[in-house]
Amino acid sequence: MPALSTCRAFLTLALAASAVVATTGAAQAQGALDNIAKSKTVKIAVPTDYPPYGSVDKTMQPVGLDVDMARLVATKLGAKLELVPVTRANRIPYLQTKKADLVISTLGKNAEREKVIDFSAAYAPFFQGVFAAKSLPLKSFADMAGKTVGVTRGAMEDQELAKVAPAGLEYRRFEDNNATIAAFVSGQVQTVATSGAVAAEMISRNPQLGAEYKLLLKDSPCFIGIAKGEEALKAKVNEIIAAAKSDGTLEAMSKKWLGRGAGDLPL
Repeated sequence: MPALSTCRAFLTLALAASAVVATTGAAQAQGALDNIAKSKTVKIAVPTDYPPYGSVDKTMQPVGLDVDMARLVATKLGAKLELVPVTRANRIPYLQTKKADLVISTLGKNAEREKVIDFSAAYAPFFQGVFAAKSLPLKSFADMAGKTVGVTRGAMEDQELAKVAPAGLEYRRFEDNNATIAAFVSGQVQTVATSGAVAAEMISRNPQLGAEYKLLLKDSPCFIGIAKGEEALKAKVNEIIAAAKSDGTLEAMSKKWLGRGAGDLPL
């Protein structure tokens, strides 16, 4: 009998331990969303050195497309927003070490990153394009024939433009983005090929140019980074993005900060 009692005791302990492990595993799988709901606070990593996606204004307040998106997500989660400033180098480590619940920082999706973190549906475009004054009609790349374009030597937009540019386009290549933009602002070139982020900053600082987005060279959408295993949080974030896409919020946000609509964002 003592042996039987001992066996029953061990069995009871084993079952209890298994239940604890199972419960802990389930909690870990949905831990981030549970913690946000309990604490009523969500920590979202955003850039503060990459306008117009994220920077600080004259009063040192964070502003930008990614900041607006973070505020939207926090509101829909019913949580207070805690912004966590990050750089391109530390944004993924901050997510992995739980210094942030989400990363909204112009994050592109690729196979290498998908090995270590998960991604939401896309929430905003990140693109390279051609920009020019509103008064200059450019409906297609063929319309660039006979015109001048400023481009940073060897940059992605230089490479992409070479694939679609007409034979009569006159290139003027510069060594960095600052020189390229300066050439356009000073009137040395009629058009400029650059990233949407660089162009948006240029347009914001030089409203007298009347510059606008004209032609798309390459789209590289932005996704929200989510830690591996946080399926409940991922589903909730995707629900928020889908609603914002449906009601025009993402479109308006993109036009406000980038000068063009969000376009057909991938899931």
